[in-house]
Amino acid sequence: MQYYLDGFRGGNPDIKNAAPERRDRTQFAPLPEKVDVLIVGCGPAGLCLAAQLSQFPEIKTMIIERKPGPIEKGQADGVNTRTMEMFQAFGFGEKVKRESYWVNQTTFWTPHPENPAHIRRIGRVQDVADDSSEMPHTLINQARVHELFLDVARKSPSRLEPDYGWALRDLTVDTTTDEHPVTVTLENTGINAGETAVLRANYVVGCDGARSNVRKAIGGELHGDASHQAWGVMDILANTDFPDVRQKCLIASAQEGNVLILPREGGYLFRMYVELDKLNPDERVASRNFTADHMIAAANRIMRPYTIDVKEVVWWSIYEIGHRMTDRFDDVPDGDTEGRTPRVFTAGDACHTHSPKAGQGMNVSMQDTFNLGWKLAHVFQGRTDASLLHSYSAERWVEAKRLVDTDHEWARIMSAPPGESELDGLDMPRFQKQFIENLEFTGGLAVRYDQSMLVGAPIHQALATGEEIGRRFHSAPVVRVSDAMQMQLGHVAEADGRWRIYAFAGRNDGSSPGSAIHRLADWLETDANSPVLKYTKPDEDIDALFDVRAVFQQTFEDLAYEEMPTLLKPTKGTLGLQDHEKVFCVDHKGAGDIFEMRGIDRARGCMIVVRPDQYIAHVLPLDGYDELARFFDAFLLRANDT
Repeated sequence: MQYYLDGFRGGNPDIKNAAPERRDRTQFAPLPEKVDVLIVGCGPAGLCLAAQLSQFPEIKTMIIERKPGPIEKGQADGVNTRTMEMFQAFGFGEKVKRESYWVNQTTFWTPHPENPAHIRRIGRVQDVADDSSEMPHTLINQARVHELFLDVARKSPSRLEPDYGWALRDLTVDTTTDEHPVTVTLENTGINAGETAVLRANYVVGCDGARSNVRKAIGGELHGDASHQAWGVMDILANTDFPDVRQKCLIASAQEGNVLILPREGGYLFRMYVELDKLNPDERVASRNFTADHMIAAANRIMRPYTIDVKEVVWWSIYEIGHRMTDRFDDVPDGDTEGRTPRVFTAGDACHTHSPKAGQGMNVSMQDTFNLGWKLAHVFQGRTDASLLHSYSAERWVEAKRLVDTDHEWARIMSAPPGESELDGLDMPRFQKQFIENLEFTGGLAVRYDQSMLVGAPIHQALATGEEIGRRFHSAPVVRVSDAMQMQLGHVAEADGRWRIYAFAGRNDGSSPGSAIHRLADWLETDANSPVLKYTKPDEDIDALFDVRAVFQQTFEDLAYEEMPTLLKPTKGTLGLQDHEKVFCVDHKGAGDIFEMRGIDRARGCMIVVRPDQYIAHVLPLDGYDELARFFDAFLLRANDT
């Protein structure tokens, strides 16, 4: 963590210097008349976007929430490994690791063949496959996730805080102007309920849930189906003789339905998803008047011979599984992408809904806006044309479709009684087999963006077979050369809107001048065709847009740090201080060899280009200068043209 770049300052290093132009309003001050980005909804998607945009004080960001304040309990609880990697970039991954429950094993229970009224354990599965991620799969209260994002935003240069008690009533987009073209009508839901206010925005992002007014305002509809199956969810403090209560459990009974148990943070709390009654096609779950007592009774029937003695119901809800999504995630009509760029976006439940049992809702919602945030920042900073924003819907719609389809199949298999599924009679129960097959998906690691302006062709993929273009950058252990610090290479990437270029040295490439790493660094620093020179503004640090790092195969003792190229030891900040954290080597203490673990060509080395949202944009040879230049020329604007 670096925090003395612009001079010494005491206190909490997470509190960044406030920007002079920060929006400093009291709780009851009038709303602004104009903003750059209006975020509607303080759920996971909205707060993830707010936390990212808050790092750019030049962007006037506002986030509103119809509720009177932050949530305190309930709702989602699962944080998959991909999201934990993202949390690390925001700076609170370690906090979540410390506070959360880690899902290490998942156990499976089915009817006992000799006494079908009772259940028995029939298998265990390691929940996170070895080396699938350096981060764990965790469970933690969604309210705590919200709090952590809020903390990032309020400690940012923007000092961003939500405006609670406001809901979006309607919006219109004026396609004839580029100057704050979205007119928004807000309605007060708090002390002055019913009062309205009008403001104008350059962009609006609807993170306002399945009943999204933002989606409705741009003509979006959720299409899909419902399972007509009632489920209950409750967070409880209870005693039980069930032996696996502190492990994630999938339980299928013979006649009474299914239960999913998820232990929670704090050592005592756990969550239960409980299958209730089948609904008629024209029936809504609210008409049944289910209560927490219904859930407790059903859970005790399903889990025989074990019992649950509930001491406190912390939170509970009843829901019906539905699988729906919109046809697009922005306001541009089909066939009109050449004529206009998006001004209004939807994210999270506003554009895709599904069952909660695969643990993807909160995770995918945050990944939606992590994808969008850096693109909005690039546009506002003048680094790219607004047409880049078309890529948000193009990339995230495909992933949402994958989510809905996979979750639909998972929900169908979970709810089918034993003996009524085509997967029955195999070596293992249908839901255990499905769980194992979907581990990459449930970990958030199956996302793969297709070749596009932002994702290069896999011409040189053989240079790094374990770092697939279009997938997230898969971290591995390294040692920082300057101070022999053992660490994960992926953890150098912060949610700061910068591109990463990781240069992996070939076998014979050391720190001596004239090596391939030296030649690459010199070209990036001095050649007129270099992206660093073309797209970094004159008043910016040399790594303001491109964070270049090098990884060598030798140990730090065999490298001459004083001979490293100047690009890897740049001076920057108001004091012109030298950065000593750009050079790494293989871990020599047994944690793992990054070249071997990620299939990096030892003889030739390579460059791995990583997007600001941690997805791999390209794999290139160390001397692939022209290909690197052409890739960024396709969408970035020269600094002297902005």
